[in-house]
Amino acid sequence: MSRSRIPAAIALAVLTAFATGAAGFQTAAPTYEVDPLWPKPLPNHWLLGSVTGVAVDSQDHVWVVHRGYDSMTARTEIGAATNPKTADDCCVPAPPVLEFDAAGVLLSHWGGPGEKYEWPVSPGGIAVDGKGSVWITAAGPPDIPGSGRATATTGNRGAAPPATPPKPVDAHVLKFSRTGEFLLQIGKAGAPGGNDSTTALNRPAGVAVNVAANEAFVADGFANRRIVVFDATTGIYKRHWGGSGERPVDGELPAYDPAGAPTAQFRSVGCVEVAKDDTVYVCDRGNNRVQAFDAKGRLLKQGAVAKGTRGTGSVWDVALSSDAEQRYLFVADGHDQKVFILRRDTLETVGSFGGGGRYPGTFYSVGSVAVDSRGNVYTGETLEGKRVQKFVPKGAGR
Repeated sequence: MSRSRIPAAIALAVLTAFATGAAGFQTAAPTYEVDPLWPKPLPNHWLLGSVTGVAVDSQDHVWVVHRGYDSMTARTEIGAATNPKTADDCCVPAPPVLEFDAAGVLLSHWGGPGEKYEWPVSPGGIAVDGKGSVWITAAGPPDIPGSGRATATTGNRGAAPPATPPKPVDAHVLKFSRTGEFLLQIGKAGAPGGNDSTTALNRPAGVAVNVAANEAFVADGFANRRIVVFDATTGIYKRHWGGSGERPVDGELPAYDPAGAPTAQFRSVGCVEVAKDDTVYVCDRGNNRVQAFDAKGRLLKQGAVAKGTRGTGSVWDVALSSDAEQRYLFVADGHDQKVFILRRDTLETVGSFGGGGRYPGTFYSVGSVAVDSRGNVYTGETLEGKRVQKFVPKGAGR
């Protein structure tokens, strides 16, 4: 049998095409598949309420904070926790702060009111710094229909609970040890401050810590429109800035127009994250964009995410990829029910995963995102989503 030979020029072209394809594959956005059995079932008939924050520490432990009782429907979800009970066994809210290992095993739990600090009416974001300290913001209940109130629904199985005095406005950030020992409070519940305050906050949404600089960056953005920086040990104010690095302003902004020129001001500051190179990434949720700053608040670049989104906005939380260069930025979009993947160098959207739904791998109000050292992505769903999920890089196995 005769064999034909591939001319050298054609062989070179084939090899070149293969190399180009391989290089393109290596630089393509990562893809993910859900681990449908993560986490393991919780003990004691515990249920998650609206999840407001997810973080990963240096040991690849996953930390979750949720709103608990006030975000749940008493008659159908937590009848064993009502007074009087409407169910004998199931179910009750899980403790506010939960720590899981990478396999989804619950390792520890704590949280709730204490003598030395003011537990939030509604927690916001959670962060674990490089020293293992756990930070939680007091963000206030979401101003979104369908956010859930356990005391609002008793059905026909009991009288409505007596009216209670209004709770103080959330306006602070808390710092704990990993075992729940109180370490620091910045701001005071019931004493909110405006955009120029150096001592007070107003419904801060998220926090990130630069351990090398010993600085805590606070997204003071559900009532104010700014990033505020504090000393991470003493809580002393250091500096702040608004959208595009400008001074934040009070008052109403014009309605968001996806076809119009973007406003310089933040519309709502939903999160903050600090990269290894000290770049500070900010979720400007109402403007559907991520803005990147240096540590002093100078605007470096910005990128739109699902620019046509209206309503509650597209940029709810961000997380950095775990590769050495942190090449990607993951954006949780609780309005469009996706996690978008952006190139960190350009803030260009290059991929996404998820979609609306209740099945594993889909989302209902995905508001939190975090990444571990192996590249696994963890998400938390707020409002009526009440769930955490784990996504693994395709081909990586579990």
